[in-house]
Amino acid sequence: MIVDDGSNPFELGIATELFGLRRDHPWYEMFLCTGTPSVRMHAGLFTLTGVRGLPALDEADTIIVPNRPDPQTPPDEAIVAAVRRAAQRGARLASFCTGAFVLAAAGVLDGRRATTHWRWADLFTARYPAVRLEPDVLFVDDGDVLTSAGSAAALDLGLHLIRRDLGAEAAASVSRRLVFAAHRDGGQRQFIERPVPDVPDASLAPLLAWAQERLGEPLTVTTLADRAAVSPATLHRRFRAELGTTPLAWLTAERVALACRLIERGERRLGVVAQASGLGTAANLRALMRRHTGLSPSAYRERFAARG
Repeated sequence: MIVDDGSNPFELGIATELFGLRRDHPWYEMFLCTGTPSVRMHAGLFTLTGVRGLPALDEADTIIVPNRPDPQTPPDEAIVAAVRRAAQRGARLASFCTGAFVLAAAGVLDGRRATTHWRWADLFTARYPAVRLEPDVLFVDDGDVLTSAGSAAALDLGLHLIRRDLGAEAAASVSRRLVFAAHRDGGQRQFIERPVPDVPDASLAPLLAWAQERLGEPLTVTTLADRAAVSPATLHRRFRAELGTTPLAWLTAERVALACRLIERGERRLGVVAQASGLGTAANLRALMRRHTGLSPSAYRERFAARG
């Protein structure tokens, strides 16, 4: 992870929690690097010293670019050049929040999909019109370049990277440790400034927890609405407001995640996986796993299932 003057310590903490803490199984090796002898963090809360220099990036398979404290100020040219070199040698690049401005300045986002904090979307589009900005999502995975929205969305992107690299079981384990949803399917549109309703809806958390314990059962949107004692239309509005998605989309994503965990744990019978996860048939399981993970069940098993 690159740190620079004004870097956000919250994002540094997120990266450390996700990638820097040792786990019970093979994990990432994380280090920090910078272009200056010391780094004064955001708001001057503390200063980092003893951080490795930018040449250390040459050793990294994945490079995380943190936020820019002031996106209107051009990023450090030494960092931009280092990011450009990393892209040329094929390193995977990820940005948190306004770190997308650094990636764009390095030219690695031209013609590609990306996102950044909604507050700076207009400035980003005006400055980098060649980038296909998606301002309403929490993160964008464009293969070897990934970008997240606001600082908290760095958690969504980080868990996605863990899921992509090490499987759903590993990502679920980290999300439980963090007490943070492994999947937040909504976008950042729900966080854009707007008046607060006089009587906000009650949290969906109890309903979600209830449904997650029963994914193998024939749950429907009507079932969820009945459990919440609201109409299906009201339930849709609450899901849109709190999660930025629909009840059916959330339910399907949870079932696919459960199917992935079952495959990782060694279940080879697709019919059993489909029934236990509530996806019904092996054909439906195949189609939905390809849509959500980009892999067939057999390819997912080969990549993530426990050996021996």
